[in-house]
Amino acid sequence: MQSSNHRLRDMEQHHPLLSAGADVETGSLAAGVMVGSPHAGHTAGNRTLWFIQDSCGMVCATMTWFLVLYAEFVVNFVMLLPAKSFWYSLLNGATFNSLAVLALASHLRTMLTDPGAVPKGNATKEYMESLQLKPGEVIYKCPKCCSIKPERAHHCSICKRCIRKMDHHCPWVNNCVGEKNQRFFVLFTMYIALISAHALGLSGMHFFTCIKAQWNECSEFSPGVSVLLLIFLCLEAILFLTFTAVMFGTQIHSICNDETEIERLKNEKPTWERRMRWDGMRAVFGGPPSLLWCNPFTGLRLRRLLLLTHGRRSGSEFSV
Repeated sequence: MQSSNHRLRDMEQHHPLLSAGADVETGSLAAGVMVGSPHAGHTAGNRTLWFIQDSCGMVCATMTWFLVLYAEFVVNFVMLLPAKSFWYSLLNGATFNSLAVLALASHLRTMLTDPGAVPKGNATKEYMESLQLKPGEVIYKCPKCCSIKPERAHHCSICKRCIRKMDHHCPWVNNCVGEKNQRFFVLFTMYIALISAHALGLSGMHFFTCIKAQWNECSEFSPGVSVLLLIFLCLEAILFLTFTAVMFGTQIHSICNDETEIERLKNEKPTWERRMRWDGMRAVFGGPPSLLWCNPFTGLRLRRLLLLTHGRRSGSEFSV
């Protein structure tokens, strides 16, 4: 597709001619699209809940919730409720359960938030003319989703969309980590690492206490069952702590250097003005440093969420 004002090339790499703000065609909706739908476009009045219908991702996301709820069960019913100290149970229970709720909320926000998808099929003659490009300038179209690729956008084969500032696709959250949901992914890894470390500490205290006393007095479960539940919890906590702590560190490093994992692996030379350290953190988390950075509920509109949740289901979309 060509015109007298500009040329269009089908290429996989991005080009700095398009900024992140010049990607939405009039009448298109970049945020809140249901991926996996046979429909290519969605009007602004047809808002839908973002959800990736990937079998592997849905299984991994379900496993994540199951393992967190398993940790909740063991911590609460095996270790804390049978404890003799009321304040020990209350303080540790409030801390662990609060962190678990924040971790699951961050997981949901990461999974159900549009990561920054470029509208499908916006590589039209009318849209390209609306960009008012100079003669001879070249813009790039993704041949897989037929969209104009903004700067730093990459195509995800699982989401079947081009994602702005795509870092990677994570099956554990069943979504890409991109421009609009990286904040929630960072919070998810942080809170999972915290509850894993807390569970390990509680398990060590419980083992130490039960060795000094009788196992029958430490838990309402039999000694054999209690030991098996605690061993599995410790293995889970060690694996989760290692994985999420490393992932949290790499995400913070990427944000502070304004470089996604894909850009680092491809060794792409930056054609954009980098936001280093605190500028990068402010760009991802929004505003000056505050406790709101740690709140996964920030910006959540309950009324809109309820409308999306109770909307009618049409094909592979949840729409209203």
